[in-house]
Amino acid sequence: MSTENLPQSPDRASRKPRVAVVFGGRSSEHGISMVTAGAILRAIDRTKYDVLPIGITQSGRWVLTADEPERMAITERRTPHVEELAESSEGGVVLPVDPANREVVYSEPGSVPKALGEIDVVFPVLHGPYGEDGTLQGLLELSGVPYVGSGVLASAVGQDKEYMKRVFTSFGLKVGPYVVIRPREWEQDESAARKKIIDFAGDHGWPLFVKPARAGSSIGITKVDDLSGLDEAIAEAQRHDPKILVEAALRGREIECGVLEFEDGPRASVPAEIPPPDAHAYYDFEAKYIDSTPGIVPAPLTPQETAEVQRLAVDAFEAASCEGLVRADFFLTEDGEFVINEINTMPGFTPISMYPQMWQASGISYPDLVDMLIQAALRRSTGLR
Repeated sequence: MSTENLPQSPDRASRKPRVAVVFGGRSSEHGISMVTAGAILRAIDRTKYDVLPIGITQSGRWVLTADEPERMAITERRTPHVEELAESSEGGVVLPVDPANREVVYSEPGSVPKALGEIDVVFPVLHGPYGEDGTLQGLLELSGVPYVGSGVLASAVGQDKEYMKRVFTSFGLKVGPYVVIRPREWEQDESAARKKIIDFAGDHGWPLFVKPARAGSSIGITKVDDLSGLDEAIAEAQRHDPKILVEAALRGREIECGVLEFEDGPRASVPAEIPPPDAHAYYDFEAKYIDSTPGIVPAPLTPQETAEVQRLAVDAFEAASCEGLVRADFFLTEDGEFVINEINTMPGFTPISMYPQMWQASGISYPDLVDMLIQAALRRSTGLR
């Protein structure tokens, strides 16, 4: 490929900040990451920032991609893939690992590597393992490159639903009943592990939700109404993660709330409600992204309920030491109590995603939201903070 027309890096003070939007990745949420990236690429103010789109293929190769967000959309119920936009089938992008050097290098077999200039901030829009879980954040910390969103610890906590719940409980936030089956438990004694789940159902009743412990976008989750569907649900969850989480069903309303880091600290958006989708058993992947089940923004809550869920969302943000942004998901139970289900440290950012919709209803447009996140990342240093 030709890199001659890519903007090079003059003195940092005399040019626009360069934003590397990194997307795709090795997880099962690769396609949704692509859709998110397309929306962000459309929204970034090109008069204010230079933009470098970098895709990560499902095999883990970092590639330069076409800056064509219109190709990063769900079409005919199919999500896109980085390979479809890669400028080369063999070339690769390498980030620096020296904090004194932010130069991005592009290389192809048999060719002299080309320096593509420095990057000032990374906007990582990967969802799931190998991107949202602290792994990419650790790489960027080693490189000394600022990035949008939470750091290593908060990203890891936000990805692992078991430890997320443990952290929340330790800070006094209420979580629903759950049980975890670790890989070693399943490998050593499947019968005992299965009995653990059955005993849990005996204590809390059916249905249960069986899910990968470290995945998102509702991928790999099964609502299990009775014992006959348990084995299939376990197998589906284990396709995405050898560690699985089983949760009791909570009866109530699904309420979400966005948290955004301002210069004076985190603030909560107006909340949204996710109504039960007509054509789905629950708010699963297809309901979210394929059939685009609409949420209700703002949620029809009392002023007291709104204030309470906003307070709890900020408390969850602080409990997990988050930065930048978080979407916090709750159940409002029949007895009027908010139970936190999970947080997402890099929530869906597609045009139909709830996080940007909640901030739009709070008075911050999508382009302004993207700009605020980039500016917050540029203000932060890497390293201990």
